[in-house]
Amino acid sequence: MKNKLTQVKIMDNTRSFSELVLELVASVDEVASLAKDSEMDTESLTEFALYIEKLSPILDTMREDKMIMDTPSIRSAIGSLETELQRARNFIINNKNNMSANNRNDHRFEVIQQLTHDLGRSLGLLLFASIGVSLNLKDKLGILHKEMMNAKFDHSASCSFASEEIVEEMIMNGEDDVQLCCEDDKDEIIVMRMEREDVSLQLKYGNDDEFKNSLLGLEILIRDKIVDSEWIIDEGIISILFNRLGSTKCIDRLSIIKVLRSIALEYYQTKEKMADLSSLTTLVKSLARDEMERREAVGLLMDLSQLSSVRRRVGRIQGCIIMLVAISNGNDPISSNDAMKVLSALSSNTQNALLMAEAGYFRPLIQHLKEGSEMSKILMASALSRMALTEKTRALIGESGAIRPLVNMFKTGKLEAKLSALNALQTLSLSTKNITYIVESGILPPLVQLLFSVTSSVMSLREPASSILATISCSKSILEQNDLPNQLLSLLNLSSPKIKCNILQALNTILSQEGASEVRNKTVQNGAMQLLLPLIYETDAKIRTAALNLLYTITISNNLSIEEHYLPNIVSIIQSSTSEGEKAAAVGILSNIPLSDRKATDKLKKANLLPMLVSFMSSLSCSSSTTATKWLEESVAGVMIRFTVPSDKKLQLYAAEMGVVPLLIKLLTNGSIKAKSRAATSLYQLSQNSLSCRRSRNLRWGSCVPSPTTDGFCDVHSAYCSVKGNFCLAKAGAIPPLIRVLEGEQREADEDVLLTIANLLQDEVWEEGSNFLAKISGGVEAVIRVLETGSVKAKETALWILERIFSIENYRMKYGSSAQIVLIELAQNEEAHLRSLVAKLLAQLELLQEQSSYF
Repeated sequence: MKNKLTQVKIMDNTRSFSELVLELVASVDEVASLAKDSEMDTESLTEFALYIEKLSPILDTMREDKMIMDTPSIRSAIGSLETELQRARNFIINNKNNMSANNRNDHRFEVIQQLTHDLGRSLGLLLFASIGVSLNLKDKLGILHKEMMNAKFDHSASCSFASEEIVEEMIMNGEDDVQLCCEDDKDEIIVMRMEREDVSLQLKYGNDDEFKNSLLGLEILIRDKIVDSEWIIDEGIISILFNRLGSTKCIDRLSIIKVLRSIALEYYQTKEKMADLSSLTTLVKSLARDEMERREAVGLLMDLSQLSSVRRRVGRIQGCIIMLVAISNGNDPISSNDAMKVLSALSSNTQNALLMAEAGYFRPLIQHLKEGSEMSKILMASALSRMALTEKTRALIGESGAIRPLVNMFKTGKLEAKLSALNALQTLSLSTKNITYIVESGILPPLVQLLFSVTSSVMSLREPASSILATISCSKSILEQNDLPNQLLSLLNLSSPKIKCNILQALNTILSQEGASEVRNKTVQNGAMQLLLPLIYETDAKIRTAALNLLYTITISNNLSIEEHYLPNIVSIIQSSTSEGEKAAAVGILSNIPLSDRKATDKLKKANLLPMLVSFMSSLSCSSSTTATKWLEESVAGVMIRFTVPSDKKLQLYAAEMGVVPLLIKLLTNGSIKAKSRAATSLYQLSQNSLSCRRSRNLRWGSCVPSPTTDGFCDVHSAYCSVKGNFCLAKAGAIPPLIRVLEGEQREADEDVLLTIANLLQDEVWEEGSNFLAKISGGVEAVIRVLETGSVKAKETALWILERIFSIENYRMKYGSSAQIVLIELAQNEEAHLRSLVAKLLAQLELLQEQSSYF
């Protein structure tokens, strides 16, 4: 046999490559012809012939390709093909001669299938050895190789070759050619051994093309189980592949990773060789490359993550976990699924779980909070408290179940666990969605109990506890804790500045909730004002502002007066504070003092509050629209009502002299709807005395107003009017901005605006007032519009105004048609007292007789 193999090698070296291939083509054609003409197992041999015929054009193309390199490897592959074809030829001829003597169909099926597989294996060697072959030709070789390796024939058993018993039986029956096949198979083993050496050498020392072909050869060797893990390890194949993978010039990274995956899957023992830090670092770099390379790299990491050494090391590689998290959130379902499996495998390590959380993947962190050791829980909670989280992320962590284990840590853990849990809950409570989870977890009783504790060991917990309480106090369920506000008030004098500030904020949030009026009343009855008013002298601005906010909330609806000696200090805060929020709270408190408290009015007048507010508001930019600015405008407008009460003409005159009216017009134009409503109320109060303070053409000017000018005559009041003299709305230019409020989309100020406009239509001046209003662009139309969208009280005032206007025939003709549709609808649908007013208007418009039942 050895002499025979040597003879083949000598023969191969004496022929040119083209001659070798040409002779091989001839053998292919001969075997195909024999298979098709044979009467033995016709169907199986016909199928076998089809495989053989596909080889002939591929070999012809290879023979004509001048780019193919003539190497020992390719000659060896051709020799292997020649040997397999010879075996097939001998088998077909031998069994054709012995058909009548032997009924061996089942065994022949096995042999035909094995011959096909062996030819496919030789094609794989040819594919591996073909350097310089075109991609098109290589694809054809690869397809035929796979087809022949996967070929199945009827009644065939899945075995590498006919069993030894079958072969022995065939030999005993005189089938000498089969014995030759067995001898040739041993020759093939020798050839295969040589091919393994070629693969190893080309992997180590080959150029790019040789390395690429050797990868293919290695893949074939692995798939066909020609090599084992011992050979892989002994030849240093893994380090060779990783070294090449890490090379900056590598162009076969995808192929390399695929081969490494094949090795890892086939030979478990080799995984440890892939688990060193250098190899893993090289592999991780492929996570950032193109989609297919990334997919294979994640897959290999998933295969390797079964090893504890890999789980320990890979998390320490910079950027690895961040990339895995990104891939798990990506669009490639295969990569995403594998990345999730890798993350799951890595997550048992606390450091890895923290890195995942920093990358935005919180599931492992939450799992450690639920099931980890006490130290693990502390690590996770402490990390949460330090992370810069967005609102969306905080909400996601809460929804994922982090709140309850943190609350349990606070309730049952030791001091360090309690502190870390509170700090984490403080961070998560900044999400409004998490507040419900925190409150429902039952944290409130132990939280309040902690605030009352005087034990030195838990003092460090009181500050984060008070901060959490301040945040979660917006929950409506807090109101159910009836005694909580009074409990918190009692803590004010016993707490540090930060805790005191948090308690004040918590109280303000609780008492400002809708439906908290009873709680506010009870708080006032229990001495809240006496505890809070001294805090306005605090030098700590945060505490002072928090106290002012709470005082404002308490005084909103409780009709509370402020002790006189506190008022100058509140005015001083308004004058000196640089915080709009603090100014707004202080002015808001003053706006809540009952109008009936004349002493407070005198005290505020003496403190020069009014000119201060006018000056400050006049300098305020109209474009400023912060919450604090809006609150400040509304509070100032509220204070103006105090200084414009119609019962005190001298106070009204003082207010007008201080420039209140232009400020009211500014608020009416640029303020919030609440500020507009309050400004309209002040203008209404002022205009109530416009008639009594006017001076006619024939009478001498009274002492309450300055001397008239030539342009001061007012057509509405038929007298000399001025803003500061008789607070005339017409001279103040107040009517157009009042009309614009009615034209707007918000309806809250309609009643106050219409009452103010109605002062132009008092009995003495209704006709002149109607003419003036009709001259204002859109004035009458705006009043009619209120009938469609306004409140009942606003509609009532609007009907009264329209009744006066429609008393003039010209205006009935001009506006009657636009009003009648709305009026008819009101007559059908509104309440009885409105229907009678509507009926009067309809009668004015001659749409209803005065004897109608509507009257």
